[in-house]
Amino acid sequence: MLLSHNFELSEEILPKLSREEFTEVFEEGLSKHPQISCRLVNNPHWIVEVLFPTDDLSPKQVGEMCAQALRQKRLPQKQTENLVYDILILGGRKTTPAMSSSPDSLQPGEWGVDVVETISGQQFLSSIDWEVKTAGKSEDRIFKVELKAQL
Repeated sequence: MLLSHNFELSEEILPKLSREEFTEVFEEGLSKHPQISCRLVNNPHWIVEVLFPTDDLSPKQVGEMCAQALRQKRLPQKQTENLVYDILILGGRKTTPAMSSSPDSLQPGEWGVDVVETISGQQFLSSIDWEVKTAGKSEDRIFKVELKAQL
């Protein structure tokens, strides 16, 4: 599973995370699950690879863990009192040929996951036509995790 970061907030609200900091969110936040490992990848779009046993965990379950890890990391970083924002974990299984042969690029059958931090998850989903793009796709091809982060 490869993760990207879509930061749709003002840095006056929360600081933007570097690629290394974004990777640390999941290395630390998922460390209590010994069957899950994470690493920084060398790719312009994807940042973190999350490896997990698919016999034990579904991609959506790991997505839920990722959302919780990000919320926990963000708690002490808030710049504003009573901050409420949305974390979206939007996953899709690659069904088209790979864009590159690099081991750090998304390959057919692998999960690409956009980790989104935004004031309004509903507006973000509408802006990317999520409902249209995912219509008729089953859970073995796509998933969505929504978490209201109240900091």
